[in-house]
This record gives sequence, C-alpha cells and structure tokens, in this order.
Amino acid sequence: MLNFITNSRLLLVFIVPFFLGCVSSFSFQPFNYTVINFFIFPLLFLILSLINKLSKNIYRKRPYLRNFFLVGYLFGIGFFLTGTYWISNSLQFDATFRPLIPFTIILLPVFLGLFFGLCTLVCGPFLKFDLKSILFFSTIFSIFDYFRSKILTGFPWNLWSYSWSWFTEVLQILNPIGLFAFNFIVIFIFTIPSVLFFKNYKRKYTVIIVTSLLFFLNYVYGNMTLNKNLLQVKGLDSKSKFINVKIVSPNFDLKYNLTDGELNSRFKKLIKYSEPDKDKETLFIWPEGALSGQYFSDIKKFKDQIRENFSDKHTIIFGANTKVKEKFFNSFIIINHNFEKKYQYDKVKLVPFGEYLPFNKILENIGFKKITEGFGSYSAGTERTGHLYKDQKIIPLICYEIIFTKLLQMDYSENSFVINISEDAWFGDSIGPHQHFAKSVFRAIESNSFILRSANKGISAVINNKGQVVKSLKSNESGNLEYALPVLKKKYKNRNDLIFFIVLITNLLIFVILKKNEK
Repeated sequence: MLNFITNSRLLLVFIVPFFLGCVSSFSFQPFNYTVINFFIFPLLFLILSLINKLSKNIYRKRPYLRNFFLVGYLFGIGFFLTGTYWISNSLQFDATFRPLIPFTIILLPVFLGLFFGLCTLVCGPFLKFDLKSILFFSTIFSIFDYFRSKILTGFPWNLWSYSWSWFTEVLQILNPIGLFAFNFIVIFIFTIPSVLFFKNYKRKYTVIIVTSLLFFLNYVYGNMTLNKNLLQVKGLDSKSKFINVKIVSPNFDLKYNLTDGELNSRFKKLIKYSEPDKDKETLFIWPEGALSGQYFSDIKKFKDQIRENFSDKHTIIFGANTKVKEKFFNSFIIINHNFEKKYQYDKVKLVPFGEYLPFNKILENIGFKKITEGFGSYSAGTERTGHLYKDQKIIPLICYEIIFTKLLQMDYSENSFVINISEDAWFGDSIGPHQHFAKSVFRAIESNSFILRSANKGISAVINNKGQVVKSLKSNESGNLEYALPVLKKKYKNRNDLIFFIVLITNLLIFVILKKNEK
C-alpha cells in the first residue's frame, strides 16, 4: 500500500495533501482533536522529503519544484476550505450576495492556499530524512504563518498554536515568548514524530523522549503559573479594588433596517437582560450589532429609557455607527445614565469586503458593496487611546480585532483590562464563533489581562489574565454574566515579534552550519 502511494504522483502530490489539509481543521475549536496534528505534520514532512529524494531518479525529468508547490498548495486549499467555509454564511443576509456564496467558499481557500504552496516550494528542496530538516521545515512554516498574519491587512486565523486553545497549562509560555515563537515550537513538536521513520538514525527515541520531557516541563511551568495566579486573586481581601461588571448577551437575530418599533423592542430587552440595580455601581457591556448598525445620533431618541432604568452609578458600553463629515465609523461607545458620550473608539482593523471594499471605486462602479448594512465603506480609525475607568484603562477591541496581537501590544498598560464587543450572528451555527472565541483566550494570556467579551450569538465570557474561562454563555443563550473584576497590576510586557525573529535567525543559522558540516 505504501509503495503504491509513493509511486503514484496523483496520490502523493494531489490527493493525500488535500486530504491532510481538510482533516487538520478538526484540531481546532470546537473539535479540539489536537492529536491529529502529530500525524498530519509528519506525513506532510515525509511527503516533501520523499519527493526531494525521488527527484533524483523518477522525478528528475519532471518539474519537481512544481510538485513541492502543489503539495503545499493543495494542503492549504483543504485547510482553508474546511476551516473558513463559515465566512460564506455572512453572505446569506443580503440577497445581493447569495449568488456569490459558492465562489466565496472556493476563492478564499484558492488564494490563501498560496501561502502554504510557497512555503513548501521554499523548504522542499532542502529536506531530507534528518533532524535538521525538521528544524528547517518548522522554521519556514512558521515564517509563512507570520507573513499570512501581516500581508494584505493580515489574516492570522487558525495558526497552528490555536489547536491548543483548550489546554491553558501549555499556553502560559505565550506571555514571555509571544504567539509566533510559540507557533514555531508547536509546529516543531507536531513534526518530531517523523524521526520514527528515519532509517539508520540511532537517536530517534532519544529525540522523542527529550521532546516529551520538554513538553511536560512546559506543562509544569503552566500549572504553577495558574496556581500562583489563583492564589493571588484569592488573596485579595474585601478592601481591595474590584469593578462590578455585567456582560449582556441578547441573542438577537441578525436583521437589516430595523424599524423604530423593532429598535425600541431591542432596547427594552437589553435593559431587561442587564437587570440594573440603581444602588450598585456597575459597568454594563452590550455587544456589537445589538442595535443593528444604527447611528449613535439616531438612537438618542431612546435616552429616556436609559435615564429611567439606570442611575449615576452606571456606565454602559455598546457598539454603534458614527459619522464625521463624509466618513463613517464602526464605533465602541461609552455613555453614562444621561446618554452622554464619555468615550468613543473607532475600529482600526476593518474586515475586507465585510466593512469596506478594497479598490472601492472600481468595485462600486460594477455594483459591489460591503457586506454589512449600508452602501458606503467604513473608514478605519486612526487612534487607539483607552478609556480610564476607576483607575483602570479599558482597552477596546471590536469583533475581529481580537485576532491581532499587535493591537494589545500597542495599548500596554500596567493597570488595564480588555473589552471585546462582537457580532457573531454573521456566522450562524457554524464553527466560526467557536474559533473566534478561542483567539480571546490567547490575547488574555499574551497581555496578562482579563478579557470581558460580549458577543451577540457568539460566546460571551469572562476570561481571566491566564486564559481561563471564569464565566460564559453559549452562543444561543440570552442573559448576563455578573462578575467582580479584580484589579491586578501587570509586571511584564510581551514582545511578540522580537523573540520570534531571534528564534528564526537562530534556527536558520543552526541549519546552515549543520548543512556545511554535512558537506
């Protein structure tokens, strides 16, 4: 059977890589079958190494560089086809876009798969059945994951490190080394079982044992970190500072062009789910999209409801559209009980095609528009200044901004917590909301900050500064999460990209030196 596969270019280059890419999505939320990556990466590495070996005989006269590219490209298409199909669900809410659903399902994987194709094209010709090749393979894969996260506004979705989102003990190393350095380590560990198939390699079991030991030591470090943090929070007495918060999850259906009556009904439900106690100082967090793309100036008509139900001890956060001259913004707004605006943050990272059209003038002329409500594209905000609340800095993130590590690095503060408001109804009952939520766990650990997440038809939660979910509501649940948020002072600023580049340069130098010694 093995000989049949290795002697068949159709299987080795096309079918098997595509299949591996498809099943790899099961390693992420909500499935969390991380173990399958310990089979996928070794198989992918062995296929590339075998093609490199075969290129010296049966593939010699064939365009074997094309084979390297096709292996990664087909793998990438399978990976994104099963991992991001849910994006097309957002096209169902506007009849104009429904005919584009089949094209979206295909075109996005076809484009994003190029990153994996170029990756295997670069590393494939250098791979052999040895340990230094595993190091090089893992390094190049992590470099192209980094490129994917940065190029063309960036799409750092489902990096391989996210397949560990359920295992918070393992993730604690994120804070000192950063996401991309951790992503390299994850890829390297996944690929290590390849050594079991190396002939005449005497240290294969030593490598497996040492790698397993290092993994276990990382688990011990993570477990100690979690316990220390838990003791620190438990050690806070009643005299310490706590901020009472209520995260509201209304579970509203996604609907365009709400009438005044429908909007009024939503306001009443938001107030009902908030359960305001006029004598209790509380920060209320409503999700993005709860008011269905309404402009702040238009919803002031409901300020009497706010005044009647909330007191001067209350502060409310919600999402709304705002307009300045001819520019439109997706905004994070904080008001008091008199509906006076105390703070506004305009979303910096906009969703391509969702909130703005690339090549706007050209595409609008042929009838395209952004997916979200309204015709004009949103403008990106230019500033990220947090809001001071009870001596704590609120760091705002709107919806998909939670996937970008850099936004939190820019907003570092010793006294701060993160509020993420989101509209996940776009993704229906797919895997999208689960994968979106997983990113919040990582951002909490990286920034050592509590994250308060309010998501309409998504997972709303309180996530502590070590990535542990303290309280949560499922995507189909309505209600609120009340929590006494402890005020903790951070001691360490994460330098995500710096350590990653140090790791990359070190790995490449090791590979080059070993390669020279081999010659």
